[in-house]
Amino acid sequence: MKTNTSAKAVSENAIDSERSSVVLSALFAVMFGAFFVYGAGFANSSNLHDTAHDTRHAFAFPCH
Repeated sequence: MKTNTSAKAVSENAIDSERSSVVLSALFAVMFGAFFVYGAGFANSSNLHDTAHDTRHAFAFPCH
């Protein structure tokens, strides 16, 4: 009886740990995405173009 109860507690702890990991990852992704959306929204368009242009060349994609 005692081992069954402790196994259940370990299982519940694993589920709680996994759930908190998923929530933390989702929160980080939302904050990271919001940072990029607002950062791109307030950036100068020529700066965005130059950054995209340099990134394409860094990955060896021709752009013109």
